[in-house]
Amino acid sequence: MSNGARRWAREAARYRREGFLSPVRIIGQAEAGDHRRRLEEAEASVGNLHYQAKVHTILRSPLELATHPCALDVVEALLGPNILVWNVTYIIKEPRTPAHVSWHQDLTYWGLDGEDQVSMWLALSPANETSGCMRLVPGSHREGRRGHRATTDDANVLFQGQTVDGVDESAAALCPLRPGEASFHHGWTLHASLPNRSDDRRIGLNVQYLATRMRQVKHSRDTALLARGVDAFGHFGHDIPAAEDLHPEALARHRELNRLYQETVGRGA
Repeated sequence: MSNGARRWAREAARYRREGFLSPVRIIGQAEAGDHRRRLEEAEASVGNLHYQAKVHTILRSPLELATHPCALDVVEALLGPNILVWNVTYIIKEPRTPAHVSWHQDLTYWGLDGEDQVSMWLALSPANETSGCMRLVPGSHREGRRGHRATTDDANVLFQGQTVDGVDESAAALCPLRPGEASFHHGWTLHASLPNRSDDRRIGLNVQYLATRMRQVKHSRDTALLARGVDAFGHFGHDIPAAEDLHPEALARHRELNRLYQETVGRGA
């Protein structure tokens, strides 16, 4: 275990008990503002990047954040030293819009063969009760998979509007984050978020980390990026990290990666 990960060993026990860690300072607020600027400059060129899969293959900013040593130290304490980045995506709620996320569990539709996974949600703008920060149910990951139903709510950010009914919302904990802070949550932890009622965009970068022993069971075409350690399994093809922003060849590859991701998380629902 690296020295950085060793510092998080005690917090790992809380994560196993509660199903999440928050808040965790990854970068400073000024640096978060710079990453937001870089995102919005890219959007000016290619359009809204909300919920586009694997943006770390076309932009250096999300690649830098997903592989930031502070983030990887936390993940190593939770998953072990051999870490894949499976997906990186911006989740953006525009101001004064009805976009929301229903109660769900991340691992439900992803096709992964275990639960050695952790999600990081890194704030690039204020995420609070007004702007629709995440809500989580502490300890819910210990109950395992819950039944989900697909919905047709156009305001639901999730691809299928997948929803767990009967969640005791009085047990939920708010997860406010300042720019540069992150939360880390388990793939079975119930979570949701309400609409953004603020006058600013609520911008988060969501990163999915896997232990290298994990496998995709829906098909054999899935890809990932080795972020730390050694991949002795080779269960995933190799994502090519962005060497520059919005390179035409990377954009062409990204269109297929994004299509495959949407097919994967929508298959077998």
